[in-house]
Amino acid sequence: MAYIDYYKILGVEKSASQDDIKKAFKKLARKYHPDLNPDDPNAKQRFQEINEANEVLGDPEKRKKYDQYGENWKHADEFEAQKQRYQQQGGGSFGSGAHWSSEGGFSGMGGDGEFSDFFESLFGSRRGGGRAAVFRGQDYNAELHLSFHDAAQTHKQVLSVNGKNIRITVPAGVADGQTIKLKGQGGPGVNGGPAGDLYITFVIAEDPVFKRLGNDLYVTTPLNLYSAVLGGEQVVDTMNGKVKLKVKPGTQNGAKVRLKGKGFPVYKEEGKFGDLIVTYSVEIPTNLTEKQKELFQELQKLS
Repeated sequence: MAYIDYYKILGVEKSASQDDIKKAFKKLARKYHPDLNPDDPNAKQRFQEINEANEVLGDPEKRKKYDQYGENWKHADEFEAQKQRYQQQGGGSFGSGAHWSSEGGFSGMGGDGEFSDFFESLFGSRRGGGRAAVFRGQDYNAELHLSFHDAAQTHKQVLSVNGKNIRITVPAGVADGQTIKLKGQGGPGVNGGPAGDLYITFVIAEDPVFKRLGNDLYVTTPLNLYSAVLGGEQVVDTMNGKVKLKVKPGTQNGAKVRLKGKGFPVYKEEGKFGDLIVTYSVEIPTNLTEKQKELFQELQKLS
């Protein structure tokens, strides 16, 4: 498995503080965010690499394991357990210099100056003999940016992760921040081990018309004063186009109307939708003519 230098990706030294790593991540994430670089085909992959590096180096425990074991830091607990069992069984000197090298393998000397038998049995002999250990591949994390309307319909997308194009089907109704797992689409296993998984987090842009809460949608529509007082009809936007609503006489500012089944699709429940809640915003007329002012004054006197 190729070694990935997370420090190099974030542009920091190995001795960098956690605060330095946090600052570097924020700076690079803003610089390479796909939404800010629509004409750069490499921005999305670079952004994913930055996220992956921060996920590891931004966590002190993960960073400690990465410093010792490199890209295979996720197997650190497994290795330590093997080491402990070996020592408990009287395996002798383990060698204080054992560590995972940047070339992706273990190095370390036993008490006799030779590569220890323990390493040979666990990770394979460097002299050609022995049986190599099998490890599961690394899990990958990626973001998929969708428009509001794309999230409302089932469709296919091609996602590039670590140079590999993965075609996925996005179910209608996914939510902002929701994460799904694609089994076996992560890093390759070591010595024939199973591949890791790919975790995709959806980032959904806000819509200028609709506000989404769960599966329900909210929209505000202007209503002229005359229709509010006398009743009438009002055209409102829905996800599927415009509909005409009947307005009751005496409708107050802020009054709400619920349209069943006109909201957002319910995730993985085909044919089911939330509701659309319409809020009326009554508009007070301006620039009245003298005649209109007189009529309003007459109404005032009558009331």
